[in-house]
Amino acid sequence: MAKRITESGFEESENTVSGRNAVRELLKSGKSVDRLYILKGGDGLLSAIRAEALKAGVPVTETDRAFLDRLSPNNQGVAARIPEREYATLDDILENAKSKGEAPFIVIADCVNDPHNLGAIIRTAECAGCHGVVVPKRRSALLTPSAVKASAGAVEHIPVCKVTNLSQAIDYLKKHGVWVYALEADGEPYYGVKYDGGAAFVLGSEGGGVSPLVREHSDFVVSIPMYGEVNSLNVSTAAAVVLFEAARQRNS
Repeated sequence: MAKRITESGFEESENTVSGRNAVRELLKSGKSVDRLYILKGGDGLLSAIRAEALKAGVPVTETDRAFLDRLSPNNQGVAARIPEREYATLDDILENAKSKGEAPFIVIADCVNDPHNLGAIIRTAECAGCHGVVVPKRRSALLTPSAVKASAGAVEHIPVCKVTNLSQAIDYLKKHGVWVYALEADGEPYYGVKYDGGAAFVLGSEGGGVSPLVREHSDFVVSIPMYGEVNSLNVSTAAAVVLFEAARQRNS
């Protein structure tokens, strides 16, 4: 079971989903839930979540704040234990696109380390109509409770694939008709590019951007022109700008 220590010292594991929106989306998705832990004497919304869980046949345990905080920080009074999370494969993502009769539309997160940024990227990707998100197995945030909560439940509706080697994953996608666009500061303005056919967008880490080897394996480099004194956007904000331009073109 993959675990991460948060800045506040809490231990997070990938088989915990916490936060009100994230837990409600989990229950709505119909995925397996081992047990729901909920704050004893909570408010009306927590009572509604408890009722939804019981209706779905999920065992519910009422507990105190200290126990919930040990499960996950910022839990908003509710946390769910799920079976060990199963990540999708690249073929799952390609099949997701095929089943909808659409050209693949994919996000590749190149060592995005902040789970809140990863969750926000997943949320943006799902809202833009992407078919999947690809993350590296090492040196990256994974689907911890912080990332799941930041996704506002989107992680329950979009496949997330964990790969050992991003460059090899990119080559595999390219063999299946997917053009790969790395988002970097020195590329062609994103709004002047036609995103025809299958497209995958590479978003780099918060500090170092897209890694040199991953950039080398990409087909194109695109950028968001900056007009202020600060020379870059948060990675999840940059994702929203470019993905929704691609989505606009795909749906026009």
